[in-house]
Amino acid sequence: MSTPEQGREITFGQAIKEALSEELRRDPRVFIMGEDVAEAGTVFKVLSGMVDEFGPERIIDSPISEAGIAGLGVGAAMTGMRPVIDIMFGDFSTLVMDQMVNQAAKTHYMSGGKLKVPMVLRTTMGASRRSAAQHSQSLHALFSHIPGLKVVLPSTPYAAKGLMKTAIRDDNPVAIFEDKMMYTLKGIVPEEEYTIPFGQAEIMREGEDISLVATSSMVHVALEAAGELAEMGISAEVVDPQTTFPLDKQTLIDSAKKTSRAIVIDEGYERYGVTGEIASVIAEGAFYYLDAPVRRIGAMDVPIPFSPALEDLTIPTAATVVETARALCGRS
Repeated sequence: MSTPEQGREITFGQAIKEALSEELRRDPRVFIMGEDVAEAGTVFKVLSGMVDEFGPERIIDSPISEAGIAGLGVGAAMTGMRPVIDIMFGDFSTLVMDQMVNQAAKTHYMSGGKLKVPMVLRTTMGASRRSAAQHSQSLHALFSHIPGLKVVLPSTPYAAKGLMKTAIRDDNPVAIFEDKMMYTLKGIVPEEEYTIPFGQAEIMREGEDISLVATSSMVHVALEAAGELAEMGISAEVVDPQTTFPLDKQTLIDSAKKTSRAIVIDEGYERYGVTGEIASVIAEGAFYYLDAPVRRIGAMDVPIPFSPALEDLTIPTAATVVETARALCGRS
């Protein structure tokens, strides 16, 4: 089911809340646990009012201990529950690495398939909020590196709801990263039941001259750039992988084969990041079709500054994408 063009319009944050609420109603094993998720409804107010419907037994305010929250989630999942573990800022996901990497991701394999860990790690990503170096990182590449973990990066309200529902129903651990700057983004979301399969990329805009492969909020940067490029006579295709693992390699390769050029845009650090993995997939799979090297645009290799003027320089922009695309297409 592709993104609908007509219907009711809600925000990204509302789509997340709706997905969680529907799954809590559907399955009594689902619960949410994290810092300030109940009375406060999270620092971003995405879960506001959920504790009134589901009570403090299923919307659980935890102590400030990310490792403890994740450890409880792993144990609950192994013993039959389906926890959604809320880590307020993605930067703090570094504190749950043992629980997610050595426990959740390995349990199904190490038990010979006898045990499952159906848990969701829900956290944020993205800069531009003037929150400085410890609250602005996009660390999804760390989780994408680990066998046994699935990693989801929704870019629209429609994708946010459908992918969240799929994540909660998965029988093993899923990390879902939500760009905190997109919570007020509006989009069409059907009222009827739907899910979105993992490992299925979405063509957000058709094009002929160059492929722009972008994740999360960078999809909107790519779409803005594609609009500007169209005015210059360059037809750009925008592809959203939706999940970094499983990764829909074939759609990315097919797009690059069609256009013969590709740029990969991701807000994570460019060094050893998602852009490198996707660029290598395209370079290997579409090598004989490419008319230019695959280019990467990621976050600058520096801690994210607090200064607005400096912070804006560290993250990919439509202007940078346009400039890079023009050079690849011989229009600079």
